[in-house]
Amino acid sequence: MVSATTATTASVRSTGDRLLARSGSPGRGPAGRPGYARPALLAILAVAAVLFTWDIQHSAYHAFYSETVRSMTESWKGFWFGSFDPGNSITIDKVPGFLWPQALSARIFGFHPWALTLPQVIEGVLSVAVLHRAVRRWAGENASLLAAGAFALTPAIAGLFRTEVEDPAFTLLVVLAADATLRAAREARLRPLLAAGIWVGLSFQAKMLEAWAVLPALGLLYVISAPAVLRRRLAHLAVAGAVCVAVSASWVLLVTLTPAKDRPYVDGTTNNSAVSQVVGYNFLSRFSSLGISAKDTGSVSVQTMAGTAPAKASSSRSGPRATAARWGKMFGPSLASQVGWLYPAAALAVVCGLGWRRGRPRTDPLRAGFVLWGMWLATYFLVFSAGAVGGHTYYMGVVAVPLAALFGAGMVQFWHAWRRGGRARAWALPTAVVSTVAWSAGVSELFPSFLPWLAPAAITLGAGALALLALSRTGDEAARRRLAVLGLGVSIAAMLLPSAAWASSVLDPAYGHSGMGSTGPVATRHRAVPHLAPAAPASSRRTAAKTPDGTSLSRNQRQLLAYTRAHQGGATYLFATTSWRVASPYILHAGANVLPMGGFTGAVPTPTGAEFHHLVATGRLRYIVLGGPGTAPGRSVARWVRGHCPRVPHQPSQLYRCSPSSAAARGR
Repeated sequence: MVSATTATTASVRSTGDRLLARSGSPGRGPAGRPGYARPALLAILAVAAVLFTWDIQHSAYHAFYSETVRSMTESWKGFWFGSFDPGNSITIDKVPGFLWPQALSARIFGFHPWALTLPQVIEGVLSVAVLHRAVRRWAGENASLLAAGAFALTPAIAGLFRTEVEDPAFTLLVVLAADATLRAAREARLRPLLAAGIWVGLSFQAKMLEAWAVLPALGLLYVISAPAVLRRRLAHLAVAGAVCVAVSASWVLLVTLTPAKDRPYVDGTTNNSAVSQVVGYNFLSRFSSLGISAKDTGSVSVQTMAGTAPAKASSSRSGPRATAARWGKMFGPSLASQVGWLYPAAALAVVCGLGWRRGRPRTDPLRAGFVLWGMWLATYFLVFSAGAVGGHTYYMGVVAVPLAALFGAGMVQFWHAWRRGGRARAWALPTAVVSTVAWSAGVSELFPSFLPWLAPAAITLGAGALALLALSRTGDEAARRRLAVLGLGVSIAAMLLPSAAWASSVLDPAYGHSGMGSTGPVATRHRAVPHLAPAAPASSRRTAAKTPDGTSLSRNQRQLLAYTRAHQGGATYLFATTSWRVASPYILHAGANVLPMGGFTGAVPTPTGAEFHHLVATGRLRYIVLGGPGTAPGRSVARWVRGHCPRVPHQPSQLYRCSPSSAAARGR
């Protein structure tokens, strides 16, 4: 009896060892890729491509970003600085790196909505492929396939790579950085670590300081696992860090060193500084709920934006309930339904991955990988919990990366523990199934009218998986193995079904183009979500939108454009508007050189009164269109225009003509 038990145990362990070999040794390249690996990867990439490209011909222009891309195609100056308007009067309110691929695509294929979406599709497919490579290098073939599949079937990912926003490029670049760091840590090699620094620096051009949030995870991976003395590891990190900072600061330095008269005004700032835009407007202002203020950084802060309440008005929203909402937002319906289906499995993977590897050498690559992805996940959880996210579910792409990696590697580790049997570790697999399916069912029930069959189906599959796993403990070895493999497959299906069902909603035109990277019923609620804090006034919403007839200018807009072009004379600008919203359709659909005022928020002091009068006095500006959303410089200009410039008759818009002689009356 004892002999038989010993023989059975040895057989099970031998099976586990063979499976481990087929998965690829942790930290090494796969030892002979199994025959199914390449077809499975190609299938996953094909599914991802379908999700990202479905109905791409009906993509919508993204207000504010699409106009900027159009202007970037008009001149290389506009391209490098990220000018919102063809006249290069003001930049977009971000570092423009994420729009460079879109502008190049538009130059190649022409300016069409699908041409602006195509680069993000490519970035998405590449992200799946690079994540697969990174996880395969770390945890083996099977883990990498599971990670790639889970990533592609994450709802936020299916929606993300169909939009014109910052995060598609950002997500690809940080995954490339992780892949390079894993390669560097294996043999303490400096060159791939420098590549990681370059990738993070380039991701800064897409997402600014949010890109640096990945550095603690990458640095910790290298310092704890690279096979070199501590001094050498720290020296390598210092050099790579310097490269990262240099690449990150390149655009900011370009703007800073260019005289203000030779470049556009930097949007989001009161002092025309790229540093203020990056540090104040796009970073500190995101954490205003924590009492952090950007008003002294030269940026447009929450308190100074047009249409927003003063700071003390927000104090009424403080207290335990507001604190709980802030730190629990990642578990709330709008974000959990987009990225959080695998929270339990990922959390269990981190706990087991670190706990089961205790006592291993410092350089143990499998444990180091769990440190990398666990630290990555924890860091962005804290950043997004403390900062303003709002309806911008496309921010969750960088969270989906570690969740997918941990799910893939965790399931492989749970499977090995289950097959070895006889120890408490064997319970990790059924625990992951029960907790993940229960959590997914709970999230699904928050949206009872959307896919009402989803929770019962997941629960049924989960119960079936547990039954198969239980049956795999009895009978002969061949039957046990077949039942165990079948139970594993059903377990994976039960855990991925809810996420995949939500992701597939992009195939439905009702959910396919939300503009916020969300899918399912959350997407319909996000059609008009305001710009991320610093909050914009109600009149300055950033959404996916088209002009009234869906493809071109309205009749009144065409009439205005034709008149101002016919009477432009030697003026630089066709006309000025008091808001970017009014200028938007003329830039988007005609590439017209229209002068906007106030930047995205309406509170940016450009053009100043003196600059406006100088444009009129020198004949560079003749016509001004009043009306539309109010902005700080627009209100000041409007009073003067109405008092000194005649209104053009027979025009549906409030079109005024100002002459150089009008500017002479500015003092009156």
